[in-house]
Amino acid sequence: MDRVKRFAVPVLSIFFLFLFCGIAPGAERGPMKPIAPMMIEHRLIDRILPVVTAVKTDMERTGKADTEAVAAIVDFFRFYGDEVHHGKEEKIYFRELGKKELSPRHRALMGELIGEHETARKIVGSLAAALDRYKKGDGTALKDMEEALGKLPGLYSEHIRKEDRVLFIPSLEYFSPAEQQELLEKMRDYDEKMIHEKYRKTVIDLRAKYQ
Repeated sequence: MDRVKRFAVPVLSIFFLFLFCGIAPGAERGPMKPIAPMMIEHRLIDRILPVVTAVKTDMERTGKADTEAVAAIVDFFRFYGDEVHHGKEEKIYFRELGKKELSPRHRALMGELIGEHETARKIVGSLAAALDRYKKGDGTALKDMEEALGKLPGLYSEHIRKEDRVLFIPSLEYFSPAEQQELLEKMRDYDEKMIHEKYRKTVIDLRAKYQ
């Protein structure tokens, strides 16, 4: 659990720093590109992957699950990994990129990446379901959690590599400078909505429980 706490502090700090301060590294080199927010999010996802592996290793060693750590992982990938990050890609960047006359290679790669988003959702869904079963006393759920945790690091590492190194940079050529700026503004608006929606739901859930 200590590892999860050590992870959570820098994660939230970096997230809010980029979200509310509008940091644009190297501003003297020109305006931020619309791929920058997504690549910044990749660095945050990279940081949790060793934690996922460590939780799985401890589970195999002890024969029991740290349910708080697994719940934190599920929440991270569902909210930050999927709603914030994948949502930004699919609802903004890939949607607009798909309207362009893409090369067959780029269009095929974009479809492949979107398919991997769906794979990630299924793995996280399986992890959440196994956690729920484990909490209810189903001992067989332990292996299912181990299996799901084992899949996430490899999937995300390769997925991020393909986006960062193969698609994102060349895809900028499909957009004019004005279109790039518009994409960036849409992403900022999307992020603001996401963080408000998360904590609005927290208030609603707590009020429902305690009133």
